[in-house]
Amino acid sequence: MDQITATELKARMDSGEDVQLIDVRQPHEYEYARIPTAKLIPMGDLMTRLDELDPSREAVIHCHMGGRSARVIQGLQASGYEGRLTNLAGGITAWSMEVDPSVPTY
Repeated sequence: MDQITATELKARMDSGEDVQLIDVRQPHEYEYARIPTAKLIPMGDLMTRLDELDPSREAVIHCHMGGRSARVIQGLQASGYEGRLTNLAGGITAWSMEVDPSVPTY
């Protein structure tokens, strides 16, 4: 499974790379702490909302610490999803610690 660090993701975003940032946490987690460009598609809803992903663009999937997003990626790959999927290592916690300390940790 492809992984990216929060620092690497921030650099790619700052350079204008076209990535979809998908947050698979629950709505209450998203309301508490979020990466501004992330789209919320909770883990349990993703398979019914696949049409919201563009397989021609890389999707960076994230959660709280990286475990749920890794399971989502495994599930998407097993179901035949053809787009590039990358896991944000350490999730939003890593984003807060490495990139934006104003994002609350929990």
